[in-house]
Amino acid sequence: MPNERLIDHLYTVSLPVIQDNEQQSMTITNPLLLKNPIVQVDQIKPEQVVPAILQIIQQNQTEIDHLLDSTSDHSSLDWQKLIRPLERLDDRLTKAWSPVSHLNSVCNSDELREAYDKSLAFLTDYSTKMGQNQRLFELTEALSQKADELALSPSQRHILKHQLLQFKLSGLDLDPDKQAIYSDIQKQLAELSSMYQQNVMDSTLAWDKLIEQASDLAGLPETELAMLAEQAKQKQKQGYLINLEIPSYLAIMTYADDADLRQEVYTAYATRASSEFVDKQFDNAPVMEKILSLKYQKAQLLGFNCYADLSLQTKMAESPQAVIDFLLDLNQSARQQAKKEIKELTDFAVSLGAKTLQAWDVAYYSEKLKQQKYQISQAELRQYFVLEKVLQGLYDLTQRLYGVKFKIIENSSRWHKDVRHYQVLKNQQLVAEFYLDLFARAHKRGGAWMDSYQSRFKINDSETQIPIAYLTCNFAPPVNQQAALLTHDEVVTLFHEFGHGLHHMLTQVDELSASGIANVPWDAVELPSQFMENFCYHPEVIEAISGHVKTDENLPQDLLDKLIAAKNFQSGMAMLRQLEFALFDMRIHHSPPLKTAEIQQQLDQTRQQVAVMIPPKFNRFQNAFSHIFAGGYAAGYYSYKWAEVLSADVFAYFEEQGIFDSNAGVEFLDKILSKGGSADPMDLFVNFRGRKPQVDALLRHSGIG
Repeated sequence: MPNERLIDHLYTVSLPVIQDNEQQSMTITNPLLLKNPIVQVDQIKPEQVVPAILQIIQQNQTEIDHLLDSTSDHSSLDWQKLIRPLERLDDRLTKAWSPVSHLNSVCNSDELREAYDKSLAFLTDYSTKMGQNQRLFELTEALSQKADELALSPSQRHILKHQLLQFKLSGLDLDPDKQAIYSDIQKQLAELSSMYQQNVMDSTLAWDKLIEQASDLAGLPETELAMLAEQAKQKQKQGYLINLEIPSYLAIMTYADDADLRQEVYTAYATRASSEFVDKQFDNAPVMEKILSLKYQKAQLLGFNCYADLSLQTKMAESPQAVIDFLLDLNQSARQQAKKEIKELTDFAVSLGAKTLQAWDVAYYSEKLKQQKYQISQAELRQYFVLEKVLQGLYDLTQRLYGVKFKIIENSSRWHKDVRHYQVLKNQQLVAEFYLDLFARAHKRGGAWMDSYQSRFKINDSETQIPIAYLTCNFAPPVNQQAALLTHDEVVTLFHEFGHGLHHMLTQVDELSASGIANVPWDAVELPSQFMENFCYHPEVIEAISGHVKTDENLPQDLLDKLIAAKNFQSGMAMLRQLEFALFDMRIHHSPPLKTAEIQQQLDQTRQQVAVMIPPKFNRFQNAFSHIFAGGYAAGYYSYKWAEVLSADVFAYFEEQGIFDSNAGVEFLDKILSKGGSADPMDLFVNFRGRKPQVDALLRHSGIG
């Protein structure tokens, strides 16, 4: 999933003064002040961050003041005089901040965290005041009114429409006192979101458990045991070290025969960043309360009833109630199947000796039930999905669909030895680059995401900047110099994030403000990523990405058949889990601010309505729900299900035309993937599909009738 952009506009703000000689010194020694800081990303030091960000802001201030003065005559106003210079300055500041933000997520340290938070305060204030710049609003509005006269492109008109809305949502029409309140709210929200994520990371790092004997880890496959042994070795310990990073956590939840051990690890994971956790200093409860309160205040200031109403101003959905109705309709479609699935799982667990089915039993017995029904397991599949073979198959698929090739770049600067750097080529021309960071490690944020270093941008008639992306996952690293192996679930994750990357990298939009994922509504941005997931179950693709770690033989036909047959195993339960998250998110943002107990109550009520497996009372999922409290998905988590409707419908077109039909690939690339945020996503979809999206394909692909 991509991160919310912090820098959308530039404006004047009072900042600490940096003397000329100090500027000159920093220019020479500070990588962040290079034209392209990423070329020395491994040289960036925490103490360089704040001075660099301040210097760039100060230098931009002079240019912004000059720009506003020189374009005061509306009669000579055009795109090149107003928007292009603003985008150029935006690009410069973003390229300095992007490596810092990224390093804070993948190589976190106390020193970097402090520099990040200090800079974030300046940047947030900077963005807010730009959105309240009356002179710039008037110029943008004047340019929009001259769209016909200047023959502005549809993309440029769409950008101006979005920017005018953003001015309104930034408090432009508020009186000065309320603007000051708005600015303070924005600053506090940025600080609190960072604090929330830090608490999740710190609590994840704060817990581990050493197991001395392999016999105490009965059930774990050899690969998982080797991973835990390597984790112990890295901490200079003998035995097997369990921590709360996803590969370790899933290994215990899925395979450990010891129910008490599963319960212990589950409890630690499910209580992270809460008062129930073993270390209470990371409790996110007061942070959540304050975030919800400030978002509600912000919405009220801008004239909305609640934050959900504000959030949907820039999304495809018409209203919070429309979102809730959409989610409840899906709940109705999937509920009966999910009930059958949980009953089957419970009966199966009891048949194997369990007294009842607990939350820490679900993954364990689900894996055993899948083995019984389909004679297939993730541990067995892992032997066939060698990382290098999967990557090559993924790149070959992308070339087949879109005509692009990938070339690894050796000896470039990178933040960790495991990171890979690639060029993307089309017709032998460089069109993009990306960095691939796949393995879990300490001080790296959990999960998987795509983010951008820079976007496509036509700087002038002779120079176009290429997009560069970061693609990040948290797979188990290779052990003892063996090949890195992926579960099929991890293959799906990799394809998902690569879909985001392609959306960013294959854009043909020249305007920075709508290039790649910029200006794409949150409830449409998951379309390309979820579209790519579908290929992970296609026989020809599986043949291309699979090869046994020892023999390089493709996944045997019987295992392939079983994998495809098992695709929709517990799909009803999986859908309801996502609906639970989405409904909870929308409801807590569609009401006045809630206290900690009320947040829990809302989650409990949502679970009673949707979930078929109720977690234990100590579960504090909400305290680590970073998507909505520290990311861009507040009142927008439903985007995953809505975009899944879009992506399933798009993939259905490929099924109709032929899964590798070159014309279908070109159509998708030309009509959706390359368009970025240059047009309304519904218009793009209708132009591609010839009609509005239908839910039928999603239900069919999910095996829900």
